[in-house]
Amino acid sequence: MLYMMRYESPVGPLLLAEKDGALAGVWMEGQKYYLGALRTRRGEMRENAGSRILNETKDWLDSYFRGERPAIEELVLRPEGSEFQKEVWKILCRIPYGRTKTYGEIAREIAAGRRLESMSAQAVGGAVGHNPISIIIPCHRVVGANGSLTGYAGGVEKKRKLLAWEGADVEK
Repeated sequence: MLYMMRYESPVGPLLLAEKDGALAGVWMEGQKYYLGALRTRRGEMRENAGSRILNETKDWLDSYFRGERPAIEELVLRPEGSEFQKEVWKILCRIPYGRTKTYGEIAREIAAGRRLESMSAQAVGGAVGHNPISIIIPCHRVVGANGSLTGYAGGVEKKRKLLAWEGADVEK
């Protein structure tokens, strides 16, 4: 069973999803890849305002949008994706609040960890774009090689808003 909760945020409505006692998704309304891997299970979705996991997520988001810096580790996350995607998402979780990292930097980190000569920044971009737990797994902190705000499944303007919210330099 999938449990859902709606959350009104400064960047628009969010849909929170819990699966098997862990946070499985946070999507912006109209986001590319909305519901991700869970899309096929729509018939199993139920609203659940009493869910502990979803209420903890709501509290985390409230804290984040108050300008605090809640730790990702405060939540139990279980995003669904390939092993490569999960590897990329773990790296995203290590990008500090208010800072950015390029797709190329992430690709080089993965290549080094796998002892490969190189890794495709485009492959990293695909994994970043399919992140099912927006904001909390901070895919908005990934930028182009020159610092440009390229691509964001929720829209570049929302990416700009989130980075500005965190105090990151978005005028590059």
